Amino acid sequence: NCTLIFSVAQAMLAAKAGAFYISPFIGRLDDAGQIGDGMRLVERICDVIAYYGFATEVLAASIRNLQHVEQCAEVGADVATCPYSIFEAMFKHPLSDAGLKKFLSDYEKAKA
Repeated sequence: NCTLIFSVAQAMLAAKAGAFYISPFIGRLDDAGQIGDGMRLVERICDVIAYYGFATEVLAASIRNLQHVEQCAEVGADVATCPYSIFEAMFKHPLSDAGLKKFLSDYEKAKA
């Protein structure tokens, strides 16, 4: 895993050197005031990896929110590391929560 990747050039060097994973740090770019640049970097790296046919996988790191996870999937990242709180948030949606509550209520009524 070649970590702390902040440019396409670094990613290309790592891929050419045979790195199995390349880890661009999305949140750290956002934290440095370059909002959106982290996600754009992941997208550009995925494009270069695909174009040249490298076997290297893109491991999006420094995930800060649920939108990062969704956007990483949309641009083609192979893997993402994220805090457990983000993983838990992936299961939740207000409509899913309301629907589950309704299903359970209907089940209890049907048992009676």
